[in-house]
Amino acid sequence: MWRLSSVRHKAVPQGRSSEELKLKRRGHEKVLRQARKDQQLVSKRLLLSEDGDEPQTPMDANPGDQVVNLVLQLQHGGPGKEHHLKALIKTLRNPTAQTMFTKQENSMHLLVGLLSGSQAQWRLLAVHCLHELSQSHQPNVTQACLPATPYLLTYLSGQSTKFTELCLYTLGNLCPDSDVVRDKLLAQGIIPALKNCMESQRHNLAIVEAVGFTLSQLLQAKDAAETIIPMILASGLPSLLLSVLTPDPQFGLAPAIECAWCLHYLICSTMDKSSLRAEGALSRCSSLLVSLGGAVSQGNKEEGMELLVWPLLRSVGNLLSSGPTEELSSQVGDLHLLSALCALARAYHPSHPALARESIWVLNNLTADSSELCAALLDLNLVPELLQLLPCSQGINTMILRVLGNVAHKSNTFCSRLAQSGVVASLCATLRLSEPGIVVLSLEVFFMLVSGCPQAAEEFVKQNGVSLLKAVQCNGEGEIRQRAAHLLVHHLPSQHTAQ
Repeated sequence: MWRLSSVRHKAVPQGRSSEELKLKRRGHEKVLRQARKDQQLVSKRLLLSEDGDEPQTPMDANPGDQVVNLVLQLQHGGPGKEHHLKALIKTLRNPTAQTMFTKQENSMHLLVGLLSGSQAQWRLLAVHCLHELSQSHQPNVTQACLPATPYLLTYLSGQSTKFTELCLYTLGNLCPDSDVVRDKLLAQGIIPALKNCMESQRHNLAIVEAVGFTLSQLLQAKDAAETIIPMILASGLPSLLLSVLTPDPQFGLAPAIECAWCLHYLICSTMDKSSLRAEGALSRCSSLLVSLGGAVSQGNKEEGMELLVWPLLRSVGNLLSSGPTEELSSQVGDLHLLSALCALARAYHPSHPALARESIWVLNNLTADSSELCAALLDLNLVPELLQLLPCSQGINTMILRVLGNVAHKSNTFCSRLAQSGVVASLCATLRLSEPGIVVLSLEVFFMLVSGCPQAAEEFVKQNGVSLLKAVQCNGEGEIRQRAAHLLVHHLPSQHTAQ
């Protein structure tokens, strides 16, 4: 799922065959992909009632007894039904009460009757009760709600915003815990219902956010790739999700966050991403990242913005890894995406180092196969910014070295421009680190530099690099020793013998 474009070699160091290096890179990339499996973000959402006259539940009351009494009172009817429903809403916030309610005879039939009745206030309170039940993580409780789901889906096409929002979050809460419930919802037409709801309410931020939440719950099912995603791709929902990803600050972060995560789940679980690329997913996500990168570079880092940056980065990175970068780079549009990625990495590396690493990972995928984007990285003078982050750990330095290697691999001219940007001095610093993987990558990048730029070797000597390289050779093992020896013998021979 998380394919990482590897750094290319210009030449093969002595003693290593081309096929051996390819096998090693493939193995390394497999490990990285395995390590980057997504953490599932399935969650429950609770919308609290805004009514100020909710009855207070005594702290010492037995929730089971309360449920039994309230169900009986509601079944007998009478003028206090609204009061009893409000009391039931609050009581159902207790997990024991939720289980007890589903065990009461005709309790769900009672709620469904209220839900399908003519009294608007009773319908709203019945949905509130179902919403509290949907918070349960017990499959038997969520399955007990199945008789109500056709009504919840039907009401997505109308009613008030508050009512529709409650129906959406209730449906979203019911999705994750039971395959039976999820399969039933799919059979009842939840995907076209969500599409119609979002299409008709596309300017209502609360509804768009709720649709995104419910859809993201569906997309995280274990069998989503086989059963759910094909239905979503055929429904027209992706274009609606993309329309929410707008730089317009008036639209708000929350709807964009939910829809961006939906797109991420679609992209990372879809083998053939051509339809999503044709919808403009790459250009839309890239454009929003440019906007966000511009905001953080000016110090406007809104709280929670990282929740939007994450899925956008992953969507762009995975789309780029799904085909030749040279072809896909034209879909990126604005070359200032490179600047935005550097700005995001710089802004988030102290508080969210993993997010900074993701930013450079996308930069790596952009530069892996595109000479145009490598040239843009140099033209925009972004190499010094990357070098400032090179001392950072937690994988950030690894990604930066890969980006530098991608650029150095393209041409001797790029090697010269890298050397002029201060790369050699920075490589000397990373060679002093004790982490073998960083040392290997540093030697690899340096090998490409001196192969394409004699001035890089001269600068390395000025930085006392020969003695440093000898120390690396003496203290290193295996591949590190071989690479250091190859550089000393074949690329720094006169300096090597002189010292």
